[in-house]
Amino acid sequence: MEGLARSDRERTDRIVRRVIIDMKNRLFSDAIKQALTRFDSDFEAYNADKPDETAELCHILHPYALIMEVTAPAPWNLEKRLKLRETVKAQDPDCKVVLVVDENVEKKLADRVRQAKKDGLIDNFIYCSISTAYLSAVIDAL
Repeated sequence: MEGLARSDRERTDRIVRRVIIDMKNRLFSDAIKQALTRFDSDFEAYNADKPDETAELCHILHPYALIMEVTAPAPWNLEKRLKLRETVKAQDPDCKVVLVVDENVEKKLADRVRQAKKDGLIDNFIYCSISTAYLSAVIDAL
């Protein structure tokens, strides 16, 4: 380490927090990815291209957090998301699981997601109507 310049040492000393984003809405997913990396350079965000690939991506990257959108239709429904959560937690118990739901369009589903948090099934939930800055702060505080 003696031969490394100060900036190189700082880069190797930093703790990288990988976040995997699994969302139906790719534009929203990209906005979250950009917001996280702008919020803190220690975040590295990755988009899961398909829900089927999320568990494998988590296995490879050992993420700090997994952010998943929940909607009524499969494969984004709550039951599938909770099953995926079980798989991810079995591989990596420290991975934080955060569900994102549109509380304006899917009111009953939003209630079920909130209950999943109360029941300890997920680490947190976020409504789609919040700002990306608030979302970033929530993920940072996990």
